[in-house]
Amino acid sequence: MAQLYFLHALGASAREWDEVITGLGDLGDCVALDLPGFGDSADAVLDVAGLVDWFAQQVSARQPQSWAVIGHSMGGKIATLAAARARDGDPDFAGLAAVVLLAASPPAPEPMKEKRRAEMIGWFADGRIGADEAAMFVDANTARRLPKPLRAQAIADVERSGRRAWTGWLERDSREDWQAAAGTLSVPALIVAGGEDGDLGEDAQRRLNLPHYRDARVEVVAGAAHLLPYERPSAVAALIRDHVTPAFARALPAPFVALLASDRVSRRTRAVLTERHAAPPQGKVLSPQQRAVLAALVETVLPGAPDPVDLAARIDAMLTGGIGDGWRSAELPADAEGWTSGLDTLDRLAGGYADAAPADRERCLRSIADGTGDTKGGDLDPRQMRLWFAEARAEIARQWMALPATMARIGYDGFAVGGDGPHKQGYRLTPADTIEDWQRLEARA
Repeated sequence: MAQLYFLHALGASAREWDEVITGLGDLGDCVALDLPGFGDSADAVLDVAGLVDWFAQQVSARQPQSWAVIGHSMGGKIATLAAARARDGDPDFAGLAAVVLLAASPPAPEPMKEKRRAEMIGWFADGRIGADEAAMFVDANTARRLPKPLRAQAIADVERSGRRAWTGWLERDSREDWQAAAGTLSVPALIVAGGEDGDLGEDAQRRLNLPHYRDARVEVVAGAAHLLPYERPSAVAALIRDHVTPAFARALPAPFVALLASDRVSRRTRAVLTERHAAPPQGKVLSPQQRAVLAALVETVLPGAPDPVDLAARIDAMLTGGIGDGWRSAELPADAEGWTSGLDTLDRLAGGYADAAPADRERCLRSIADGTGDTKGGDLDPRQMRLWFAEARAEIARQWMALPATMARIGYDGFAVGGDGPHKQGYRLTPADTIEDWQRLEARA
């Protein structure tokens, strides 16, 4: 079963997620954690790197094969940096499928007025925060006063906060700048802001968190401020469900992720395969019509491909990045021009290739392959179209075979021949039809 990890805000605990988790039903195995120094955990002072290391231990101990992280406020900074480590091939975070940020602290220094910061630090001058200050903190972070039981719980959690953990976050961790380490992340992200939040509202989320995610959307919850899991738990649960469900649906099979996370795979290889599994960056070479024609071409030459639109987007991204297979026919234009010309000519030859019936698509491609297609008025002549079609078939196959999902589907494990140590495990048994124990992926999971 997929797992969801919940990281709470400053002054809160795992209990802040109770109603959200109830609203998620059977979406997955929900693991709400007490961050060090909060809730039932012992007081501790950890820098941001230490908090991410601590989270890595929590995830690794449970060995999830498909999981999501939901980070609220302080927990959001940890969630983003965990996603960065997953991108960079950290085996502890292999299998991360989605990120949800709620009023999240960004990788950059958190925006906060220094007068307010000093006041909050001063609340712990005597070693623990008083009930009045705890209530002030909760009420200042909600759009309107919480119902009595929830408010009492939120206040009690603030009072349980450890002095070292509280002041450590305010004095150091929230000020640490991790923008370079976070970089750009391809994992799908949902960024949620309270409509009445101050420092970490919609504007801050768009400026400070959104730029770190290539595939993200921002949602604003009306009638809420900063304590979203308490203020609007049903709305938060619905947003999480809508975001995480499709991410889990396209997650890699558990046995494959277990192998990917093993010491037989180097960090570099793991990072490359993790990036390949993510949605491609937005391509800028092909027009919407050309992408539609390309998706139809993929569907025709590679029947059974799970997502022709995705493969078309990957080819567009490849063309945009200028990273091809290293060669082309001298009779064809450069890759970008060759693909746009080939797709336009194919569309014209078929009288609308994307909308053509399967049999008509096949007939059109066969005429191109044997050089009999009438390309008069097209950008490429019959011989050029024949050469382009051969290259197009090869690129479609190359893109498809490079996907981790395809490797998992056909049982390919050739990437798992040696990790980061000096000794590369390789294969011990080479006869045909001989399977080593580590290749039995079902057993690994």
